[in-house]
Amino acid sequence: WMPDVFENFFADFNRKASDYYKISRLDPSYRIYTGVNNYENIPADKNELFALFEKYQTGSSVQLNEFLTQAEMTYKLAVKEMAFKPGHTLTEFVSFDTVRNAHLFVLSLRNQVRKKFKHPFLVSLLEFPVLFLGAKPGDTPAFYNFMNYADLELGTWYPEGGMYSVVTGMTKLAKELGVKLITGCGVNKLILENNSITGVESTNGIINADVVVSGADYEHTESLLEDKYRNYDSRYWNTRTFAPSALLFFLGINKKFKNMLHHDLFFDEPFDKHASAIYDNPEWPERPLFYINVPSITEQAMAPEGCESVTILIPLAPGLTDTDAIREEYYHSILDRFERITGETIKEHVVVKKSYCINDFISDYNAYKGNAYGLANTLFQTGYFRPKIKSRKVSNLFFCGQLTVPGGGVPPALISGKIAAEEVKKILP
Repeated sequence: WMPDVFENFFADFNRKASDYYKISRLDPSYRIYTGVNNYENIPADKNELFALFEKYQTGSSVQLNEFLTQAEMTYKLAVKEMAFKPGHTLTEFVSFDTVRNAHLFVLSLRNQVRKKFKHPFLVSLLEFPVLFLGAKPGDTPAFYNFMNYADLELGTWYPEGGMYSVVTGMTKLAKELGVKLITGCGVNKLILENNSITGVESTNGIINADVVVSGADYEHTESLLEDKYRNYDSRYWNTRTFAPSALLFFLGINKKFKNMLHHDLFFDEPFDKHASAIYDNPEWPERPLFYINVPSITEQAMAPEGCESVTILIPLAPGLTDTDAIREEYYHSILDRFERITGETIKEHVVVKKSYCINDFISDYNAYKGNAYGLANTLFQTGYFRPKIKSRKVSNLFFCGQLTVPGGGVPPALISGKIAAEEVKKILP
């Protein structure tokens, strides 16, 4: 989603995204399963989308057009203006447009959607995108309807070679600009002198530093400092509302699917019960919704000939007890549901299997409580209320990524890098 953000990134260096990778719009964008052999494909074409809405609720295409018109306005306000604010003060976010739309910060997305749409399928379709923002639709400001614009108007795009081609494209650009990249190297300590970092103690030795920008987990980065130099203590982090973690399965299948798309959402169970297990009473969900990604359907090179590469994702509350036994229980439960709902066999065709969950997010990324999506975008964790992009106690330490402004997700994290760069420029001679 939001390919314009990636284009803007490369444009900052007088490049185009197409100089580094190719993208194509998926049509249908994705499929939603609501029961056994019961699904809808979400079309890229707007007229087809209107027809789909009319199928479920007469007159809803008019309501959808109004909804998306407003969502376009909030998208432009969010992505073109608000997202690039460093969040030092509340007044940064005050403008004619934000004041005029202040009601969208008080009204919930759920209220906005359900005022216009009554059919459960249409409600689910319009409410699910905010899951990636890390909060229930009832707790997410209606302002975040811009996610619907990103979904239904801007569309779902696929970079040839997968998301990793975006990574390699950015790596290539960095090297062209003279950036030295050191990988496979851990950071043990930030070395301070007179409230300023002079170096980074890494597993490869000490690296001298004039400025440090950390894209690592915010809480972990500050754990490399003495307590007196930290912006936020353990009590702060314990009282934050976090977006979900996830249980993922990466599978290699020695057959081709007949009844799947690249992106498939399984909404065969009530969402509210699953959401409660994430946000209200954190626990392993009984009958979770889940998502399946099969990139080899779009690009056969993503798997050996005659095979499929599959990723299954189940959103979870962070901080849960994560064991191999629990993972295995969910593996069999989800595959049983998948086979029953789609009519596809999968269990007997798995030739590669890897799981990834809370413990892995902690060990690989030092992610606080094993979160996968950062902080939830509730009203008081948005903009000015998010962890600050500049340290208040260390003069040359900055942060970027999903735990600071503007928020979680790849496009916002990318934007945070630009904000951090602009802040760094202010202290350079």
